[in-house]
Amino acid sequence: MPPARLSFTAATAIVVASMVGTGVFTSVGFQLADIPSGFPILILWLIGGVVSLCGAFCYAELGAMMPRSGGEYHLLSRAYHPLVGFLAGWISLTAGFAAPIAAAAKLFGSYTHGIVPGLNETALSVGLVLVIMGVQLCHLRFIERFQLGFTILKVTLVISFIIGACWLGQGRWELLQPRPGDGAYFLSKPYAVALVFVMYAYAGWNAASYIAGEIENPSKNLPRALIIGTSAVTFLYVALNAVFLVGAPWQEMTGNMQSALIAGRAIFGQRGGDAMGTLIAFGLVAHVSAMLFSGTRVLRVMGQDRRILRSMTYTNAVGAPWLAVLVITLVVLTLMLTGTFDQLLLYIETLLLGCSLLCVLAVPWMRWRQPGLERPFRVPLYPLPPLIFAAVVGWMLFSLVIRRPVETAWGAATLVVGVVIYFLDRAGRRPEPGAEP
Repeated sequence: MPPARLSFTAATAIVVASMVGTGVFTSVGFQLADIPSGFPILILWLIGGVVSLCGAFCYAELGAMMPRSGGEYHLLSRAYHPLVGFLAGWISLTAGFAAPIAAAAKLFGSYTHGIVPGLNETALSVGLVLVIMGVQLCHLRFIERFQLGFTILKVTLVISFIIGACWLGQGRWELLQPRPGDGAYFLSKPYAVALVFVMYAYAGWNAASYIAGEIENPSKNLPRALIIGTSAVTFLYVALNAVFLVGAPWQEMTGNMQSALIAGRAIFGQRGGDAMGTLIAFGLVAHVSAMLFSGTRVLRVMGQDRRILRSMTYTNAVGAPWLAVLVITLVVLTLMLTGTFDQLLLYIETLLLGCSLLCVLAVPWMRWRQPGLERPFRVPLYPLPPLIFAAVVGWMLFSLVIRRPVETAWGAATLVVGVVIYFLDRAGRRPEPGAEP
């Protein structure tokens, strides 16, 4: 019997669920602290969507050309060098999946505790992670149904929130109009850092590339899942943040990670807001599930290539990589108990932006280096998408290094550890004819 494969719908659901996590429900509070104007903030979310779509085009070309699970680990190993790919995989383990899962679980606990103060916030967060760990040890078909169900719930939640806010809100749409002085925000360093929060909210637009080997007909369905999923989420994000800004008191949201809960209470009243907060909290279930699923697949592919990680290929009776699931879960639980939310977020995004930038630049590199390879999908309007992505992400990385050096140093330390592990693996492996260097 052939192994089970994810449908196009399931792959798209994983992209959407990976994207709609903590960032969209928390970022506007941090943005208002340095950019107290609605129009520049709304443009931030539009820029984030356009940049993410440019990245999705590039990943679609690479993934359709080299359809194997692993995301940046696989793509960068093929495009540049195995060390570059290994570092990307190491980042995926420590920051790309574990840290966002930890942030989402912390937000789940925070939202649920805010609604029912008697519940323990930490226990709720840990409980969610353990439940999702159990789901990921089940058969692929069960995981697919679980993911689809909670993703549909999440999207329905967001659309209901937007429609309800437009229907019942105060309608202070003038807050989104351009104001004198807005132009100065666009070129400021705080705007670049605020864009980091936005790009974190969009993180996950490349999710289908991590599970390419488990998708039906990946050369066709991988690009479709990436592009359709990213486009849909861009529309939802711009609309959702518009209703946050026009419906909630800015002074309460500023610097507060519970922006969506504050907006829900301001628009729908205490009970309606609490109900919306509950739905938002449970909407994070799909995000945690999608990220843990993708992360374990990256770790399994690394185990197939690397002796030091060979145990990550161990599967249970239904084919789930049980040890990879356990390892990422332990890393998640460790991260949940350390660091503040904004520090964790910036640490994540610094590393992920660097990996994504290298992957996008691999498109022109591979076209020059191996022009004869079959490309089932080609980046539209080339070379504009990779140029836009590289320009925006490069600006963000420069601003992060200057403005938040501590988080940047954490990222550098993470890379150093990855380099050490890579060379330990090489030193302990016997050379084989045709083996990867």
